[in-house]
Amino acid sequence: MIITLLLALLPIALLIALGAGLRRRAFLAESFWPQAERLGYYVLLPALFLHGLATARLGGVPVLAMVATLAVSTLSVAAMLVAMRRHLMVDDAAFTSVFQGGVRFNNYVGVSAAAGLFGAQGVALAAVANAAIVPTVNVLCVLVFARYGRNGNPSLRGIARQLALNPLVVACFIGIVLQVTGLGLPAVVEPVLKALGQAPLPLGLLCVGAALDFSTARSWMRPVGVASLTKFALMPLATLAACHVFGLQGPAAIAALLFQALPTASSSYIMARQLGGDAPLMAGIIASQTVLAGLALPLSVLGLMGWV
Repeated sequence: MIITLLLALLPIALLIALGAGLRRRAFLAESFWPQAERLGYYVLLPALFLHGLATARLGGVPVLAMVATLAVSTLSVAAMLVAMRRHLMVDDAAFTSVFQGGVRFNNYVGVSAAAGLFGAQGVALAAVANAAIVPTVNVLCVLVFARYGRNGNPSLRGIARQLALNPLVVACFIGIVLQVTGLGLPAVVEPVLKALGQAPLPLGLLCVGAALDFSTARSWMRPVGVASLTKFALMPLATLAACHVFGLQGPAAIAALLFQALPTASSSYIMARQLGGDAPLMAGIIASQTVLAGLALPLSVLGLMGWV
């Protein structure tokens, strides 16, 4: 299991390093990176989420118990982070990065690790995890950006507008509707969305590497520590408690723990850039958690497996 998790993490670290190298050597024009981030946020990531949710195969999976476990644990930890806001000693924009670092997850690692651990069953479990966490996390993050982001509008009307116009939330909603109704994707559209959905993960990680600025690394220590402690300790413990509450056991419970202990997503950086967060700090959290996950992820999952 440890080897499977490490093999899933290695490509992420290498892509981040490649992005940093490309930016340092000025291989691409400086104007490329903001446009790549915009393309990822408004086109590629929505395609990934919509396709994944609409085409997920959920047969034989305890869907309700797993969705309840993941949604409740995510909401609980999100509420704890917001309650701790005053004690974190970071500004509002930095808090949005800490929040994303604590609640978002790296889809690429999760699907790869779940498939490696459980085969075809792992793919189905990963689909349920995505269906539960992706919409929940994206709505929560939009709410946090509306309240704490530099471009935020804390009024009820402003928050509703941000939710209604957010491309990731809209894509999740459409994907869930297509899944629940059984309509699926049109035969012509499905391969287009699938192809687009393969691009945001590597592109996003290159952008993360390009945004890294280690000259400010000292200022990362507290926020990186809080986000990583939340992600690798608090979130798995909350998920374990939810597993017991909802009676989730076996591979489904292990998959739930796995997804909730994953390092944060590369899309967090793009969201921070587009919605007024602290993007350089977010890049630092992503890179740091990717490295830390090599040790923390196996410890979190293996340490709690005996309790599910």
